[in-house]
Amino acid sequence: MNILITGCNGQLGNEMQLLEKENPQHTWFNTDVNELDITHRPSIERFVSEHQIDGIVNCAAYTAVDKAESDKQLCTALNTEAPTFLADAIGKRGGWMIQISTDYVFNGTKHTPYMETDTPCPNSVYGSTKLAGEFGVQKFCSKAMVIRTAWLYSTFGNNFVKTMMRLGKEKKELGVIFDQIGTPTYAGDLAKAIMAAIHKGIVPGIYHFSNEGVISWYDFTKAIHRIAGIKDCHVKPLHTAEYPTPACRPPYSVLDKTKIKETFGIEIPHWEESLATCVKKLLDQPY
Repeated sequence: MNILITGCNGQLGNEMQLLEKENPQHTWFNTDVNELDITHRPSIERFVSEHQIDGIVNCAAYTAVDKAESDKQLCTALNTEAPTFLADAIGKRGGWMIQISTDYVFNGTKHTPYMETDTPCPNSVYGSTKLAGEFGVQKFCSKAMVIRTAWLYSTFGNNFVKTMMRLGKEKKELGVIFDQIGTPTYAGDLAKAIMAAIHKGIVPGIYHFSNEGVISWYDFTKAIHRIAGIKDCHVKPLHTAEYPTPACRPPYSVLDKTKIKETFGIEIPHWEESLATCVKKLLDQPY
């Protein structure tokens, strides 16, 4: 198959590229904004047609959650319009698409893991634009999978794990939110799940994916420092109210992964196991 990857320079896009080397039976077209402007519909249609694309994995998104509150136009262009354009282009060819979405489509007021059948209720610009993107993708591509994920990190790009490792070395004390609960997702594990879906065959619908387990940002930070061997930084718990941000965060956004595990026969590692894998890679990287 000819498969288009958008957002190839991001966390998930880079992890996909690592797995592509193990899957040479497909032809991969890795693009970012310099190779393909996904907010420009004619460019997408031309690219998909010229390269005879069979499937698209859209890893591109506007993910600056707080900035999105005052940058709605660009956020909408990347998170709503672009996925819809991609879905329309590949849908006309009878191809498939995997759209990456977010736990922010929920407001986080539940106390049990969110199912794919739960009614979305975003309370941020980011969440609203991602939800509208889900609708657009499913409307224009009958072979579309939407995978919602949460708390994404990897060895690539900027993310919470890297930031906490850096701050842990620079500061004597850190305050981290303890009353927002969810599950981290190692982008390498999400990339493997995407590959599993491609190999087994796309089954349209909405899916949830994160690592297994449940944790707060505070406890996650403590685990990052413990695994990274950072001992001289005191981490103190903060209430959300003590750390106001422009965008509302869901206080509880644990995702139920039963559907994706059963559909594609995958096992998902516990967050701590995957965190240890990632931290080791980061510690091994030359600075």
